[in-house]
Amino acid sequence: MVIEDNQDEDEYKDVEPKDDTENLLKSLGIDISAGDDGEVNDILTWIKWSEEESSRDCDQWMPVRRKSDTTPSTSEALKTEEDEQLSRIILYEDLNEYLFTLNTNESRIYLLSQFIDFYGGKMSQLFCTNSPTWIENTLSLEDLPDFMLEKLKCIHNILTKAQDIPTGFTFDFLLGSFTMNGDMMKFVRNAVLLCLTVFPRNHILEEAVLVCEELYVTKMSSFKCAVTPCRALAKSLLKSDRQDVLLCGVYARREANYGNIDLARKVFDMALLSVEGLPEGIQSNAPLLYFWYAEAELANKTDDGRESSYRATHLLSCLGSGTQYSPFKSQASSLQLLRARQGFKEKLRTVGSSWVRGIINDQSVALVCSAALFEELTTGCDAGIEVLDQAFTMVLPERRSHSYQLEYLFNYYIRMLQRHQKKSSLINVWESISQGLQMYPFSPELLKGVVEVGHFHTTSNKLRRILDECCYKKPSVVVWLFALSYEMARGGSHHRIRGLFERAVCNDMLCNSVVLWRCYIGYELNIAHDPSAARRIFFRAIHACPWSKRLWLDGFLKLNSVLTGKELSDLQEVMRDKELNLRTDIYEILLQES
Repeated sequence: MVIEDNQDEDEYKDVEPKDDTENLLKSLGIDISAGDDGEVNDILTWIKWSEEESSRDCDQWMPVRRKSDTTPSTSEALKTEEDEQLSRIILYEDLNEYLFTLNTNESRIYLLSQFIDFYGGKMSQLFCTNSPTWIENTLSLEDLPDFMLEKLKCIHNILTKAQDIPTGFTFDFLLGSFTMNGDMMKFVRNAVLLCLTVFPRNHILEEAVLVCEELYVTKMSSFKCAVTPCRALAKSLLKSDRQDVLLCGVYARREANYGNIDLARKVFDMALLSVEGLPEGIQSNAPLLYFWYAEAELANKTDDGRESSYRATHLLSCLGSGTQYSPFKSQASSLQLLRARQGFKEKLRTVGSSWVRGIINDQSVALVCSAALFEELTTGCDAGIEVLDQAFTMVLPERRSHSYQLEYLFNYYIRMLQRHQKKSSLINVWESISQGLQMYPFSPELLKGVVEVGHFHTTSNKLRRILDECCYKKPSVVVWLFALSYEMARGGSHHRIRGLFERAVCNDMLCNSVVLWRCYIGYELNIAHDPSAARRIFFRAIHACPWSKRLWLDGFLKLNSVLTGKELSDLQEVMRDKELNLRTDIYEILLQES
């Protein structure tokens, strides 16, 4: 193993960061040889300025205007009252110049998803990771989204546990904490609620609304919520549309997620008992409800797992056999299981004929997952995998590689394999993940699987070569982050890690990735403990990504120990010249200090 690491380290020694700081500064408009000319050169003052600027970025994100029922006040005695007469709201006149028309629902949903993502909300994935939309979104990242951090932390925990060597590294440690604004979540929630009038009964938007409500309530409350934070909003929405069974399912999942499985069961039962009396278009959503309910049961850890398994089998039996739903009372009989198995086969044939015509939706994928889960619970993993394998043969590879529903199905397939990897051969899991990575090379789920399974299945050097091959053949921010995470979690050498960073930021496609530059700076500061190197990288970063205010402020907040007061003053001046929307004048800070 030592020989392998040394061989690979030699490969990275020739990749050294370029040190041309003076020329970079000049290209940014900063002349380090110029005099002070009365500039503010106190570093502590600039630290206070950057902290205030960051705070205002977080708070002052909406237009400010005087309330319509007030008149201007010039008296100093009324200064506090005047502040209270200001409000931050968005009016039609703020947006009028930017309005345009979108003709398709897909483009409208896409725009709305970008809006939710921009303001820090959470929304289920709507795009395949091979789509240009996904690639553009990852290139524009300044912070790592929660779903990405969770996967990176997962492989970090596995690697450090296996080595029994705590490294103290996580990517949020490199990037710093991101403070979520409660008012912003309230704004997103209200905006998406308005959009639900245009997209009624859209379960993805409804889930986004409930998650925003949870984030808002938990952010605004200093105490742990006694009930599920989105409960009041969910009940209010259900009262306004009692036939929205998918909203029932989304809400029940949130309750189950907070550990309220009994209440979740009541909501799921209510939805399934009522769905058969509703119009046919609504009845077609039943597979989603059954699948969500079964997954919630299997995720329930309050018992030994046996009752949850019986409950899930009962649910899937009702779906497969097509019989009227009844709440769980006892374990499904052999006859019920036989009818369900035959029913699923007939339903899957119908799904296959639809998929051949290109009609692939969430409901049909949920039906396939339900059939596979039913076989897994009643017969075994191999039977469940066989159902999924047959489903994949219904669609051409080209279509599979561009459908987010089929990508979800493949990820479900991998998760099923991993649940039983102790019983089945690890090489089967590894081969399936490797094949999937050929089809979905930018998938965080599959890259996580590559590191998790590869760590146990193959040598570290071979796994490193596989990640390198992914980086070179299909370069993306996601692939490089997983390759870097693997090296740092293993306690790899500084030469190798710097080599990875350099190859990433020197790639023509990735050189403008703010999140990669910020991770590189964080690595040099917090892990390599080389502030001088971090300083050089910072100047390269703002030269490559001059539009990122977050990146510029990192210089003030993280590098103030290695940047002079004059350099900080010059940086702020260049930020102003580049119109980076500075909200704080340095003289405000000077007045506070005087």
